[in-house]
Amino acid sequence: MGGRVWLPLPVLFLAALAPALPRGTAGFRPSLDSDFTFTLPAGQKECFYQPMPLKGSLEIEYQVLDGAELDIDFHLASPEGRTLVFEQRKTDGVHTIETEVGDYMFCFDNTFSTISEKVIFFELILDNMGEEAQEQEDWKKYITGTDVLEMKLEDILESINSIKSRLSKSGHIQTLLRAFEARDRNIQESNFDRVNFWSVVNLIVMVVVSAIQVYMLKSLFEDKRKSRT
Repeated sequence: MGGRVWLPLPVLFLAALAPALPRGTAGFRPSLDSDFTFTLPAGQKECFYQPMPLKGSLEIEYQVLDGAELDIDFHLASPEGRTLVFEQRKTDGVHTIETEVGDYMFCFDNTFSTISEKVIFFELILDNMGEEAQEQEDWKKYITGTDVLEMKLEDILESINSIKSRLSKSGHIQTLLRAFEARDRNIQESNFDRVNFWSVVNLIVMVVVSAIQVYMLKSLFEDKRKSRT
């Protein structure tokens, strides 16, 4: 990566903001659940922006899947630029905030590392985005004659929202399990390489030591006295 990653920007705000964004920034579509995995080179910093409505809920969960000590610096800022979360050398983290109107910035900083790049996974879970009221109005257009059918629109909406919430939670758990699996696999592969390397080193040392011991024992039994003629 060259320090800049641009994701799809269907939001007019992000399209207007794009020319003014600093180097190393990106934007997300306003979906309820988004996840992203990217590689952050050594000495680089990557920032993302997420537009949020008033009294919305923004949850950010991140994990370092691969790279050196599996640590990263994380920074979350409000639309006014006020620091909400600042963590240093963390492997993972989960943060939930109640939002104001504006664009929240969160950054992953790997500038403290001069050699190791990091593979980072993070997920955004957005709630109270102002879409439920519109969905309820849309339902009312299609459901008529509730007195005759003895149906309760509120009960239907409650059941649908409950199913939707549980499906979203199931998808969230599956995404996290995949992230944990990827991180554990990277750790196991790294340990496997280290074990093989040091096994070869130990084997070479043992062969050298054995050769030296054989040579020294042989030299002890050699008759070094010179025969006189």
